[in-house]
Amino acid sequence: MASFDGLVAVVTGGSSGIGLATALKLVDQGAQVAVLDVSPPTGDIPVLYVAADVTDDASVVAAIATVADELGGIDILVNNAGIGAQGTVADNTDEEWQRVFDVNVIGMVRVTRAALPYLRNSSSPAIVNTCSVAATAGLPSRALYSASKGAVLSLTLAMAADHVREGIRVNAVNPGTADTPWVSRLLDKAPDPQAERSALEARQPMGRLVSADEVAGAIVYLASPESGATTGTALAVDGGMAGLRLRPLS
Repeated sequence: MASFDGLVAVVTGGSSGIGLATALKLVDQGAQVAVLDVSPPTGDIPVLYVAADVTDDASVVAAIATVADELGGIDILVNNAGIGAQGTVADNTDEEWQRVFDVNVIGMVRVTRAALPYLRNSSSPAIVNTCSVAATAGLPSRALYSASKGAVLSLTLAMAADHVREGIRVNAVNPGTADTPWVSRLLDKAPDPQAERSALEARQPMGRLVSADEVAGAIVYLASPESGATTGTALAVDGGMAGLRLRPLS
């Protein structure tokens, strides 16, 4: 993988989970990294933290400008901030639908819109959006979340088409069920957390949850200048969930 020396990366939702793992991998590859989140990462993390709420356009514009001013521009944008939701179409209110789309979809729009002027000045511009296997596989009790991630997948393709002639690559990663703080909170609320974890592991052909580091590795690959011919792609990191159909064990 090519070095990210001299490149500046922004990771939204970068204070925990997949976002934090991505930020740390980018640092390891030589990038200067800014984390945009509503709360800072814990511990001594070698990144620039800028407080930002992706549902607030003024907050996003100010945060992106701060990163560009302090780090000298922006080359890579990782749109990772997102929230989850459970239930069928009958289970979530209009307000919850609006809240999830505001974060998961319109939040990406706000951050990308603010970052585009800086990306256009980069010699190696790339955008990577965190999508989900829920965009391509029907999962039970995930109607709202799946709809938002389906929108992210379509948005990724549209952005890739809009900006390819500017040299800005746009791709997505589609994680399966990942071992992240959000999933841990869901498991904690389950009547039988261990049984629920076993069920989530079993629906992925590899028989385990995806790690945040594995998803981060895919994001860094897509962001790398070595992936210069890759755009408009959604890379599955799902333990085979989207594409494999295994026979039951006898």
